[in-house]
Amino acid sequence: MTVITLSSRAFQQNANQAQKAAEHGPVFITRRGEPVQVLLSIEEYRRLTGQRRSLVEALSKPGLSEIALDIPTASDLPRAADLS
Repeated sequence: MTVITLSSRAFQQNANQAQKAAEHGPVFITRRGEPVQVLLSIEEYRRLTGQRRSLVEALSKPGLSEIALDIPTASDLPRAADLS
């Protein structure tokens, strides 16, 4: 995990780059040399706060359609119910 430190002025001038950097690790923002804020990816924030994604969010990730999923067929399925 890469940690990047930016002054608040550098952050304001390079907010787009800071957002991209946050995908790889926290970005510390300093004021007068002291850390005052941290920029995190949403995944890292949710991991730290224990928030769970909804099923829609989990299934809408790009690239999921390319994952091979081999589900074995069950040979011992229960009999159909007799409703007569």
